[in-house]
Amino acid sequence: MSVLRYFDAYPAATQAQVRELIETDRLAGYLHRRYAARHEIRTDKALYEYAIGLKQQYLRSAASLHKVVYQNKMDVLRSVLGLHTTISRVQGGRLKSKQEIRIASLFKDAPPEFLEMVVVHELAHLKESEHNKAFYQLCRHMLPDYHQIEFDLRLYLAHRELVDSAAAVTLKPL
Repeated sequence: MSVLRYFDAYPAATQAQVRELIETDRLAGYLHRRYAARHEIRTDKALYEYAIGLKQQYLRSAASLHKVVYQNKMDVLRSVLGLHTTISRVQGGRLKSKQEIRIASLFKDAPPEFLEMVVVHELAHLKESEHNKAFYQLCRHMLPDYHQIEFDLRLYLAHRELVDSAAAVTLKPL
């Protein structure tokens, strides 16, 4: 089952629970019960304001953000849900850097908790570049349920993939 690749790093018992959720068709119900709401952050401007608000609340001393946008061409299949980049340019005799965050456009229609988790993850990269203990402590500081929401996001991605593949099978020409 290819959707289990989202859970490769989890113990076998957890993978078995996920497999059972999928095989008994309870995954959609679980996700709908926990994450029924949708957010209204649809534009790049609204996303920028949302990210700046979180940054001001938790990371006042971090480098400033110059750009936060939805990105249509992110490779969700390779688990690229968000991207934090630092762009350096020479201006006169100085080197000027700009911090940018790009969020996969699938989050325009996702539950607000998933968008918040991805934005928090990318904001944490302003302080910690590596995925280490300090990085995840910072994520949990900004979003106490970070790890549960990340796990549920993996379930959401698996569900989307299952629905997309079922639709592709149904739409096959005869």
